[in-house]
Amino acid sequence: MNELAETIITEFKHASNSNNAIMMKAYMKNNFEFYGINSPNRKKIQKPFLIKKYLPEKKELYQITKQLWQQPQRELHYFAQEFTFLYISNIEENDIELYEWMIINKSWWDTVDFISVKLIGKYFEAFPNNRAIIIDRWISSDNIWLQRSAILFQLKYKQNTNTEDLAFIINSLNGGNEFFINKAIGWILREYGKVNPEWVIQFCSSNKLSKLSEREALRIIIRN
Repeated sequence: MNELAETIITEFKHASNSNNAIMMKAYMKNNFEFYGINSPNRKKIQKPFLIKKYLPEKKELYQITKQLWQQPQRELHYFAQEFTFLYISNIEENDIELYEWMIINKSWWDTVDFISVKLIGKYFEAFPNNRAIIIDRWISSDNIWLQRSAILFQLKYKQNTNTEDLAFIINSLNGGNEFFINKAIGWILREYGKVNPEWVIQFCSSNKLSKLSEREALRIIIRN
């Protein structure tokens, strides 16, 4: 195993808290094991390992991230995705392979949402010509986490959101009963509604969304 991966595993083990681990595991529907390290403490422990000038070379990224991701404890997955994000300024075309692997392995909303916004969002900004073929493939997949990523990658694009793409993606995935898809539709519309409420109102009135999606989409707009 890579030395950095071994070291962060050792550091997290030393900070483990069994009582916290039980509660954190329950919160995540018992999908993952935990060391029981709360977020502020985890960030304090991992901070020295995320200093940019001391990072390993990019060629080691895939190995370190995958080794940590394959461990059962969720805190290691959180570290791995934040570690991966530090290389975003050196993003390469084939990095989508790693991001997609992270989405479909150990999948749950907490990591998928980070990857979608922080990694996939930046990837499509860097390689816009790859966007259509990848998004089409994700939409057509049976994997709800790839589909959720297709919806959410523009979450922080604000005024740069491509509304044609947004409408196509939502309409392609709309109409089902999958909570994580309907919630994501509402979330992306709510976020875009902060910069273009008129478009969101018009879209919601022109398309039959689930009650969850529509409620989430219009929540802030109605409040204002």
